[in-house]
Amino acid sequence: MLKPGRFLIVTLVAACFGLVGLVLAGQQRGASALYTAQQAAAGRTAYQANCAGCHQADLNGQGDAAPLRGSAFLQAWGSRSTKELLSFMQLTMPPQRPGGLSPQEYLDIVAFILQQNGGAAGNQAFTANIAAPINSVAAAQAAAAAPAPVQPAAAAAQAGQRGAPAGPRGVTVAGEVRNYVRVTDAMLRNPDAGDWLMIRRDYHASSYSPLKEITRDNVRDLQLKWVWAMAEGGTTQAAPLAHNGVIYLNNAGNTLQALDGKTGELIWENNYGTNAGGAAMRGITIYDDKIILATSDARLFAISAQNGRTIWETTIGIRANGVSYAASSGPLIVKGKAIQGITGNGCSLYREEKCFISAYDAATGKLAWKFYTVAKQGDAGGNTWGNLPDLFRAGAEQWITGSYDPELNLTYWGTAQAKPWTQASRQSGTGATDYANSTIALNPDTGKMAWWYNHAPGESLDLDIVFERVLVDDNGQNLVFTAGKDGILWKLDRKTGKYLGHKETLFQNVWTKFDPVTGTPTYRQDILEQETGQWLQSCPSTSGGHNWHAISYHQPTNRLIVPLSQSCLEINGQKFELKEGGGSAGGAGRRFYEMPGNNGNIGKLAAFDVRTMRELWSIEQRAPFLLSTMSTAGGIVFTGGLDRIVKAVDVNNGRILWETRLGASVQGFPITFTVEGKQYVAIPTGNGGGSPRNVPATIAPDIHPPTTGNALYVFALPDRR
Repeated sequence: MLKPGRFLIVTLVAACFGLVGLVLAGQQRGASALYTAQQAAAGRTAYQANCAGCHQADLNGQGDAAPLRGSAFLQAWGSRSTKELLSFMQLTMPPQRPGGLSPQEYLDIVAFILQQNGGAAGNQAFTANIAAPINSVAAAQAAAAAPAPVQPAAAAAQAGQRGAPAGPRGVTVAGEVRNYVRVTDAMLRNPDAGDWLMIRRDYHASSYSPLKEITRDNVRDLQLKWVWAMAEGGTTQAAPLAHNGVIYLNNAGNTLQALDGKTGELIWENNYGTNAGGAAMRGITIYDDKIILATSDARLFAISAQNGRTIWETTIGIRANGVSYAASSGPLIVKGKAIQGITGNGCSLYREEKCFISAYDAATGKLAWKFYTVAKQGDAGGNTWGNLPDLFRAGAEQWITGSYDPELNLTYWGTAQAKPWTQASRQSGTGATDYANSTIALNPDTGKMAWWYNHAPGESLDLDIVFERVLVDDNGQNLVFTAGKDGILWKLDRKTGKYLGHKETLFQNVWTKFDPVTGTPTYRQDILEQETGQWLQSCPSTSGGHNWHAISYHQPTNRLIVPLSQSCLEINGQKFELKEGGGSAGGAGRRFYEMPGNNGNIGKLAAFDVRTMRELWSIEQRAPFLLSTMSTAGGIVFTGGLDRIVKAVDVNNGRILWETRLGASVQGFPITFTVEGKQYVAIPTGNGGGSPRNVPATIAPDIHPPTTGNALYVFALPDRR
């Protein structure tokens, strides 16, 4: 029996209601002003302090936090009233303490949101009794994005936060990497032990390094060698690279830097974008003479790895009629092509073109192919969307960079669930909604699909199986592993997609059984029968299970080290009208609570045997793990979390060998590399993000991470004398 008051609402504002009342760009409503300029100014301050960490300083949203400005916001809220928006914010925001702001602060934030959506200020103050349709106040052509507070140049330089996006674009610190070595296809297939050339290090997404100077016997002697303070202002889940002793580091606000791996000295810097709230993306990559990376608004850039100059820029997708695209991770380079996944309302709106994975020529940025991740009528799997016409099939975003098998010439990508989240909201019946929530194997030369496997047919609880695909060769088998928010660890044949096994990594109560031959899971009956407007309990929550924090495959012991999160939720799907331009990136209210039986421990790290899927050891802690796991030939796995503590753990038994506390949440993708033969370990810290941070902040308010502190910490053993 759950105790009264244990539920705390963490619903993100615009994601919880339907995209109703399509508003055409440029349409003006000509209504009376309902707020004052003074209210909007006060609202800006309150928003930056309480909302920008999730919804970004420019109100453009990220991850689970939907946009609060522009066409997506107006489509979601245009036909609703200002009073409804105010009441909803008071009930659910901020996620750490719903209702925790003063009444005036909520009024001021609503005024600020109206201003940023084109509404004019007047002499009348906005009050709680005003219930005007938002379309009558705000213009569909939103005001310019609210800029993030920018430090003066001298102060920024002193703080190590260079390259504020409001300053000059392009190279802002000139320099050159000496004796640069071009990265070839052969180097990507077989990277040097001292390099880290892509997210998760290699094509197999192993997050494993063959370096072994640092071992389980001497890791206790690790020393901090240098720290680089990264830019603030946007979500930071950094995934640096290392090549020939040089670190390439993406910062919030669209700033890329090259650093000396031994000293931390800045070599060059490029402010390649103008988005002050742009994320430090999960993943950049290096190929030939270029760093190729994506932005959170789904643009691709190629920047010279030698001197930081921009070489080319490509915008992904056609932006028209309020359609926008986004990205949360960078590209995968395969045989001269940059393969990129996307998110954004271009994937969630009811429209003819569906969500897609696309590939671009790495030399020029020219589009090479697209693969659409929603099965339409006439496609294989197209009959799994119930009676929905193609227009109303949406979702299947790709949040995380894929992996690649050079021998099979297949690249593997995960997709998110169909949209809106619940079956009742989608009106798709109990069909599987292919290719959502699937592993998809594509030919990287053509974009043609070889096979797909649907891990969560008809997913209805925002428990997507979208994260990394880890490729493992074992006992003569070519395997692909993945785990998603439901906490199920999946094992497939990567040649054919055949189901080979699964493991429940933590408590779950959504699946009642798994077919022993196909692996197909079956939902609880009440999930299948859920109607809109009804609250339904399930474990795990949308935080996971497993989220974006990557699994590591430790090759010497043939085991997977999996970071997990333990919490539960109630979900309440909203009702949507099936009409062009409608739909929702979420469309459900959510309330989170502690997972029963875990003694308040949210974070779990566990090791699983590749062959048997048996759990070998696990450790639990109050704070969630937010660092992707990284294992090494020295018998160590590095991990860290919201409590600011980074740990080195014995791969054999889970024993903690070394730990230290850093300045902010330990989150992102660690790497290890060499300079002049010496091994270094780089650990990122950061802020921002969706459910993995917001859910613990709600159910574990005793954890108090700072709101700043994006940085890269580099450790090594003491120098020999």
